[in-house]
Parts: sequence; structure tokens; C-alpha cells
Amino acid sequence: MQRIERLGTGIGWRPEIAEAVEAMPGIDWVEAVAENVCPGHVPDSLLRLRERGVTVVPHGVSLGLGGADRPDEGRLADLAARAEALGSPLVTEHIAFVRAGGALTASQPLEAGHLLPVPRTRDALDVLCENIRIAQDALPVPLAVENIAALFSWPGEEMTEGQFLYELVERTGVHLLIDVANLHTHHVNRGEDPAKALGELPVEAIAYVHVAGGFERDGVWHDSHAHPVPRPVLDILADLASRVSPPGVLLERDENFPAPQELERELDEIRGTLTTAPAEGRTVRPPLDTASRETGAPRDTDPARQRLALAQAALLSALVAGTPAPEGFDRVRLKVQSRALCAKRADVVAKVAPELPEILGPAAYRPAFLSYARCRPMTGGYRRDALDFAEHLLDSGGPGDAGARRELEGWWRERSGPTPPAAHPGARLARAARSALHRGRPALRSA
Repeated sequence: MQRIERLGTGIGWRPEIAEAVEAMPGIDWVEAVAENVCPGHVPDSLLRLRERGVTVVPHGVSLGLGGADRPDEGRLADLAARAEALGSPLVTEHIAFVRAGGALTASQPLEAGHLLPVPRTRDALDVLCENIRIAQDALPVPLAVENIAALFSWPGEEMTEGQFLYELVERTGVHLLIDVANLHTHHVNRGEDPAKALGELPVEAIAYVHVAGGFERDGVWHDSHAHPVPRPVLDILADLASRVSPPGVLLERDENFPAPQELERELDEIRGTLTTAPAEGRTVRPPLDTASRETGAPRDTDPARQRLALAQAALLSALVAGTPAPEGFDRVRLKVQSRALCAKRADVVAKVAPELPEILGPAAYRPAFLSYARCRPMTGGYRRDALDFAEHLLDSGGPGDAGARRELEGWWRERSGPTPPAAHPGARLARAARSALHRGRPALRSA
């Protein structure tokens, strides 16, 4: 395990608050969503921050290290390129799965569009360890992995979160990104004690800490990253800071951005929490290169991958395709998660393709998309999802307004090529004639 440099206090960089972040006093570093940064076209704001000596860390969301498949070489290469383009001292990802199905299960590939929890079992741990070692070998800088928030628990789990993470670090030497807001989420949603989790963690492996806000509804905590940081999350941060001095702490905010002064106030609260935490019980960090990694012949993880693949595909299908919930899961919680996934898809598609709510009207877009999404899983990315939604709406005779339909049809054709076939023969002939007129126009395909 390579030593991680001291980062200090930072904030999640987002385009919406880029100017405010540049003007904030005392920002030592920022974290940027890796998939939103193109290595050849780094945003000017990030370049200016780097020139001032502000560290930039790419934070990946799409590797799916907790999934049954081995990490995709292309995604790993992209993450490595971003780390090099930003001159980053490390990269981070999540202990989560984001897709399922495909070759391992001989079923339709499914995309969650969200970070979903892995079961804390030996099978999942074996697969995760191998996936992380593959990623470590492909990346030019150290990797840290984050504990995620979850609305539900897997049945038959064999370890606590702290035990799972401890063995993960012991076997791979990977660093940890500990999200104290996610520990609070598990306290509310799964009845897990944050202090017990912190007591079981290898705190000397922590690279940095996330702090974020959320909200509670009907006894379920939603990790929204769109609300102020609540006192219980700061209390968990104080508990962690009393055990170890983390190299870095970062405030996350993804939506509903407040005034810059409010973000600065939250950062001051975080700094105050760190400085007032008692230091008597802190762990002295040992040399990090003494952490053990597995050596010798690699384990045969293929049987574990097969079992994990089947379990994750069944769960994801229940969440996004309307199939029955697998045995042992809390069906009420899965319905909450399913609704949340649909809502997130609607929100992200509206950002990726803002023309859709403009064409349909904000009041009509959301119910139409939610109706489409409930039993139609996402099989590509969000851009593909936007195109599939438009095609579905056109094929089903919508939208009702003729002008909106023409505009939507033009939008779809411009990005996807031939117009979707209509059910009515006359309409099919008319569309075929219109498509012939447009064949010379290059298609702008999105994935």
C-alpha cells in the first residue's frame, strides 16, 4: 500500500458551482466525477485550480467493482487517463455493483444507473478482491474505494461492514474512502451502529472522508447529496476523527446548490468538527507499505462469480424490470429503491437531454418517463435511455399534441437515424418516405 499525501479540506467540484469553488478560501483540494471529465478537454476551472496548487482527484462511478464481471479494460483505461490528465495523487471508486446480467447469466444486460450494495458474503468478497487487484494493476496511482449508502440489506450476509472492509484491505492493500454520511444512512435504514463500524475498520487505511447531507422520509434515509449536512453525520465524523486524523475530508453536494456562503459555512463546520475532536484515542498510522496483499497462485473466483452474477441479476431485474423480488429481501424496501431508481433516471435523462422536457412540457415529461421506466430497464447509458424513451413514446402514439410529436420525431431522427416504425401501415409508409428524404443526413448516435 502506497502512502497517500495529506489532502486537507476539500469540496466536490461540479460545473454548477465551479466559479464559487474557485473563489472559496481555504480549499485544499477538489474531487471531480471522473466520467464527467474528458482527458483532452479538462474544464478551464479545474486547470486554474491545479495551477494554484489545488489537488484534483477523479472519483469514478461506473466501474462496478462489486459486480460479478471483471472490470472492463476500457473503463479502467479511461480512469487512468483522467488521473494522468489531472495530475492526481490517487483515484477513487465505489464498493458497489451498477450492472448485471449478460454473458455470466445468459440474460439481458441490465444497467442500474445507480450504486447498489454488494452482499457481505465470502463469494462477494472474493470477487471484489480480485476486481480491485485488477484495477490496482491498471491504474497509475493508488486506488481508494468507498462504502456506499443502501436502502436495503441482502439476506444471508456473513460479515458486518467493518469486518468486510477490514478483510478487503488486508487482502488487497487498497485504501478506503469512508463516507460518514453513508454510515448514518445504514444506521437509519439497516439499524447498524456507526461506532461499531468505525471500531472494526482499519482506520489507518483511510485515504479521505466524505461528508454529505440527505433527508428522512417514512423511516428511510435518502442520501441525496442535495441537503445540508445534519448533526448526526457530523457526530460520526467527530467519532472517526477521535480515532484517527484523516488525510483529507471532503464536502459532497450534487444538486440543489445553496449560496456559496452556505457551502463555506458547512466547510467551516467540518473543520471545526475535526479540530475539536479529542485526540487521545487516535490510532498512530503505521507505515502503509506494511499492509499485506495476497500472494501466490490466484484464487479460482469463477464459481463465486457465477453465483454472485445470478443473485445480482435477479435483484436488479426486480428493481428495474418489474420481476418478483428474490426470496429473503424486504419487498417494501425494494419498492422504495425501485421508485428511487426510476426517479433518478427521469432526473438524469432530463439533464442529459434537456430538449425532452422542453418538447413535452415539464408537467408531461416526468409522468411519461416514469411510466416508460417502470418496466423497461436501462440497458445502455443515460443517453441511450433518452433515445429509447423518445422511441417508445413515438411508437405508442404520443405525445398527443401534433406539434410536440413532430418536434420529438425530428429530435429522435436527428440523433438516431431512421424514424421508429409505426404500427399503422399508412403511417409506416409516410415515415419511410420522410426517412428517405433524410438519408443523406449524418446520424448523431449516442450511447
